Amino acid sequence: MTISAPALVGRAWDDIAQGETASLTRVCTPNDLIVFAHASGNLNPVHLPGESEQETGRTAIAPAMWCGSLFSAVFGNRLPGPGTVYRSQALRFHARVEAGDAVVATVTVREKLPGNLLVMDCRLEKADGVLIADGVAEISPPQNRLVTDGVVIPELTLVPRGKFSRLLEACRGLPAMPTAIAAPTDENSLGGAWEATKEGLIEPILVGPEAAIRAAAEKIGWNLAGVRIEATADIHAAPARAVALVHEARAEAVMKGNIHSDEVLRHVTKSDGGLRAGRRISHAFVLDIPGHEGLMIITDAAINILPDLMTKADIVQNAIDLARAIGIEEPRVGILSAIETINPAIPSTVDAAALAKMAERGQITGGLVDGPLAMDNAVDLEAARTKGIHSTVAGRADVLVAPNLEAGNMLAKQLVFLSQADTGGLVLGAKVPVMLTSRADDEHARLMSAALAVLYGHWRRTGRSRLQEMTP
Repeated sequence: MTISAPALVGRAWDDIAQGETASLTRVCTPNDLIVFAHASGNLNPVHLPGESEQETGRTAIAPAMWCGSLFSAVFGNRLPGPGTVYRSQALRFHARVEAGDAVVATVTVREKLPGNLLVMDCRLEKADGVLIADGVAEISPPQNRLVTDGVVIPELTLVPRGKFSRLLEACRGLPAMPTAIAAPTDENSLGGAWEATKEGLIEPILVGPEAAIRAAAEKIGWNLAGVRIEATADIHAAPARAVALVHEARAEAVMKGNIHSDEVLRHVTKSDGGLRAGRRISHAFVLDIPGHEGLMIITDAAINILPDLMTKADIVQNAIDLARAIGIEEPRVGILSAIETINPAIPSTVDAAALAKMAERGQITGGLVDGPLAMDNAVDLEAARTKGIHSTVAGRADVLVAPNLEAGNMLAKQLVFLSQADTGGLVLGAKVPVMLTSRADDEHARLMSAALAVLYGHWRRTGRSRLQEMTP
């Protein structure tokens, strides 16, 4: 996506009068400060939203050069306009701009000098007239009148992780969950466990070859003092031992480390000695998608390859339970297909209709279920209205149920890698939460999966959502 501006006119020296003035008004937003930090490399915490409040107890203030850049915007866009070249700038700063302040930048032609040179008075004020900065700039306008036909620049997308931050905050005060981590033998998987430990989410039990675990710990600077290690001969023995720790009541959750998912799932799902709990085990991705109001759950994208109707019923019920655990009181569940009408030639549409009816008759509880829905009318109200779909779910689904693993996996990863969504994931329907993160996931994804496990475990124990408990 791109952002376009209207046509701009750059005026030559002869076209500009002494005393002429131009200005622009701008509101300083938290995103402005973040983008400026990226562009300038200035990571002073007093200029960063969140960091400033944590370090100083005060709202973030704009860097002086962010303020100075507003004069450049007036020169480049309005007076003289495109083609302007800076020669010098001298500014004095009298007050600070905080995120949320509206400011007005004004420039005035003080003097026209030979050699295509303009001396400009510069003044930056808050909307209430408080002086922020003033000074003088010397600039050269374009040699000849310059008219653009509009400027197009790429749109920036910031990923603030705000929705996931709320989940982390909800975990505060809950006891750390004893967690068996299967084969944390590389920096990434062990680093994720360490972050979850530092956040107070888990009490780690590191399961795997001890020498490899300690080598990885040394690389990331974790001294492992007081941390339990369950040594195994190799990484392939770690999943079985992690599951055994659950049966021994020493672990309340399992986290996958540097090992293939199939090896962990084989021990989690086996009928004898596994972690089955009477319902089909499934996986759910929880996504924080830029521009989307709430968290989105996508299921099943990791375990059930081609689920039949009754397996899908368990997948839906598992996802509803997770949604309620993270504060969605009555989740809206959209059963996806390629179309929104029932067509026997597309079996997923028939399954979707049956699942909606099962929810209506109480075979699936706790949420609103509708389908079949195509992707557009599941998440976009206007698309649903255009197609004449009248439903409490269409256009506002919290949970998307894919027809098969391939579709779910592609959908989830498209949102992560092309839409910059943050993600966490959890295996549901087992005796304990299982964090089945990908080996490609970063520490943040592992941290968020741990937060999901803590909140899901709390909901299963108490029947209450921690986020709803926190709501005044």
